[in-house]
Amino acid sequence: MSYLDQFLFGIYPYIALSIFFLGSLARFEREQYSWKTDSSQLLYAGQLRVGNILFHIGILGLFFGHFVGLLTPVVLWDALGVSHGFKQMVAIVMGGLFGICALVGILILLLRRLGNPRIRATTKMSDKLVSLWILVTLLLGLSTLFVSYEHRDGHMMVILMTWAQRVLTFQGGAAVLMAEVPLLFKAHLFMGMSLFVIFPFTRLVHVWSGFGALSYLSRAWQLVRSR
Repeated sequence: MSYLDQFLFGIYPYIALSIFFLGSLARFEREQYSWKTDSSQLLYAGQLRVGNILFHIGILGLFFGHFVGLLTPVVLWDALGVSHGFKQMVAIVMGGLFGICALVGILILLLRRLGNPRIRATTKMSDKLVSLWILVTLLLGLSTLFVSYEHRDGHMMVILMTWAQRVLTFQGGAAVLMAEVPLLFKAHLFMGMSLFVIFPFTRLVHVWSGFGALSYLSRAWQLVRSR
């Protein structure tokens, strides 16, 4: 294992998560008026709906798929009778479907943002950065599917699951597991972790508001009285 592997997969995840949580908290505390999506719908509504829906369906599917797939203990899958090979194929199929969905959506949104003069004039550098970063991360993730198909026994998947679970439970030796992981997976993981680093400084912070909106489900009805 190289020193770079030790840093990227043993130390960097904690740096990224610290910036993600503390940066989001600091922005909410100091710059609440910048906590928004900066929607460009008023400037030009064309292609927004289809691109937005495709992207969000794809990215939410990928997020929860990665969350469940990486953080569910291996012993639980074994107890449920789900073989590693079967889980690997489900991950390939569903990851491919949601990945293509998100890819088409982000391409539509990028072409719309960069192709329309009015939207392009109001686009910040952070908007371009986060869009291109997500695009590259998606392309790398879709590329890993071909490598995953060559490891249909699920061995590589178990390594990545064990790594993620060791990182989040503060167990030692997480970076050692990444020594035999192909470079394509490492690049995808680095880009994915770095999204958490740039998250607090971009419009991505509106994701927190999406989760916060779930609290409205438990609120009392709004009372409206007529005169």
